[in-house]
Amino acid sequence: MSHFMSTYLVPAAIIAVAIVLLLGLINMMRGGSPNRSQKLMRLRVLLQFVAIVVIMATIWVMRG
Repeated sequence: MSHFMSTYLVPAAIIAVAIVLLLGLINMMRGGSPNRSQKLMRLRVLLQFVAIVVIMATIWVMRG
């Protein structure tokens, strides 16, 4: 279980955060919709929370 989490879930969570961050930066640089920027920022914060939970769960499973 810990191997699956550390191999697949942690990188997937980090990549998801990076993609949303890049989409937000691209939207901002192009002068896109402020509403879209706000939604992307909220999604990024949510994904960061999920990534932290996944990383902490992985550490907890690896200790046990």
